[in-house]
Amino acid sequence: MNDRSRRTFEKVFKVMVVELHKNGKSSREISRDLDIPSEMVRRWSREYSAVGDSSFTGNGKPVVTPEQQEINDLKKALKEAQIERDILKKAVSIFSKSDNNYSGS
Repeated sequence: MNDRSRRTFEKVFKVMVVELHKNGKSSREISRDLDIPSEMVRRWSREYSAVGDSSFTGNGKPVVTPEQQEINDLKKALKEAQIERDILKKAVSIFSKSDNNYSGS
């Protein structure tokens, strides 16, 4: 098992690393100089290129724009409506079968 504990880095540090990388310093050089994995440098650079100042929110929480949040909410509501519809379809099917078997006086 790895004897190094998981390290955390502040947003300011990550942005500094990204700036070094954008300005032409290789991920290997940065990795060696700052004692961080070169893949981490590349991943931070990709994230910063994709979402800019909204990147590096911490704790693995993705950055979500208001539009993306609305889409997520709508998807959730749609799924709930589909589940309710399926339950009602099954209930109608069950009740319609029991109505056909009714021979009451």
